Order: sequence, then structure tokens, then C-alpha cells
Amino acid sequence: MSGNLTLTVNGDRIRISVPASRTLLELLRYDLGLTGSKQGCDKGDCGACTVLLDGRPVLSCITLAAEAEGSRVETVESLARGTELHPLQDSFVRRGAAQCGFCTPGMLMSAKALLDGNEPVTRDAVRHSLSGNLCRCTGYTKILDAVLDAAETAGAGNSAGNGAEPTGPGPEPAPKPEPETIR
Repeated sequence: MSGNLTLTVNGDRIRISVPASRTLLELLRYDLGLTGSKQGCDKGDCGACTVLLDGRPVLSCITLAAEAEGSRVETVESLARGTELHPLQDSFVRRGAAQCGFCTPGMLMSAKALLDGNEPVTRDAVRHSLSGNLCRCTGYTKILDAVLDAAETAGAGNSAGNGAEPTGPGPEPAPKPEPETIR
């Protein structure tokens, strides 16, 4: 059984017919040719497939495409503007945060959700926002530093320029939900 979907992917309105069992990751990779989101575990464990659905990180390998009906989907392909890298991409390159690169798209999209939000961008907030993304190469320190650097460059949240926590009293970061399947 197939159904028609209408959604916006990286700013482009799309209308497409897909089988009811099609995941959002399969739609993006195989129907739309957007291969930046990686097909890792297919179980929602690794985070390599993370995309933003209406600004929230979701694991596209366990999210049915039908759940994106009428929604806005952002993939890693949406970050750069021509040859100009997004501050996150630039910082990942400069900080050596991408090793093999397999986890990088999911890391970037989870980090983008944090930077786009209203929560202060602290080391703990970055750790929490990336907690659903696994990396086997970097040990995470360079990734955390890259996100904090990008937050400072982009002027996102209440970033502490040198990667340190903000000083003095201030609001605690709101809990950041793990990437999830939209129901």
C-alpha cells in the first residue's frame, strides 16, 4: 500500500508516493538521492541518520516517512550555502572533529538543533544534545570543542567563548530530548 506525502525537504516542497513501510531515511537516501544521512544500525542506536523534523532531531531510520507529512525536514545537505560552510561544518574541519566522517552528519544535525534553540550552549548542553550520536574515532573531545567553537562564532545561545561554563548565576539548561521517533 502506498500513500502520497507532501513535505518540505531542505527548503524544497516535495510531493511523492511512497510505500507505507518506507522510513524517512529510505525516502531521503533512495527516493530523493540525499545520501548525507547515513544508514548505520537501522535500529535507532547510533544516530548517524539524525535529521531535523520541524527543528527537532529525529532518528530517520526508525521514523516512518508518513510521519513527516506536512513537516519540514532538514538534512546535512542543507547546511552549506554553495561553497560557504555552515559554522558547525567549518569548526568541525578546523578542530579535527571529523575522523572517518560516518557519524558526522548526525552529529552536525543534533548540534544544529542545539544552536538553533534558546538553551544556553554549555559543554554539558552539548554533551546532552549529542548523547544519541555515537562516534568510534574521535573520543568526543574534539567534537564538543567544535560545537562550542561554532556556537561562539554563530553567537548561538549563551556560549562561553573559551569552552568554559558560564560564570555566575544563570538558568540551568533545559533538558534536551534524545532524538526520537515522532508518533
